[in-house]
Amino acid sequence: MKEITVEATRENIPVVTSLVEETLEEAGAGMKAMVKIAVAMDELLTNVVSYAYGNETGPMTTRISVQDGVAEITISDRGTPFNPLEHEDPDVTLSAEQRKIGGLGIFMVKKSIDELSYVYKDGMNYVTIRHRI
Repeated sequence: MKEITVEATRENIPVVTSLVEETLEEAGAGMKAMVKIAVAMDELLTNVVSYAYGNETGPMTTRISVQDGVAEITISDRGTPFNPLEHEDPDVTLSAEQRKIGGLGIFMVKKSIDELSYVYKDGMNYVTIRHRI
């Protein structure tokens, strides 16, 4: 398992995603899985940076492990409780102009990753993705 804790800023997103990509490469992940995980990570990390701490910043920790061909990545923060699974999926049958703003990124994560889960425990948000590599 690898772990990194950084301030939840846009500038630190590439730092985290580099560690994830490096770990996946070392584990022999296929390109298709790596792209899906990269898109999911970008969306999930951007949500933490944009919403977890309001106008402030705080720490976000990412843990990644690969076991039996499955990558498990958990992003945690001490920000405002936010369960991405509780939000209604956007109606993708509507045109972009007709749809409500927001929710499309999490929808894409749900559709492209094998498993997405959320837990709020001891004052922390934990979002975990699992995906076969």
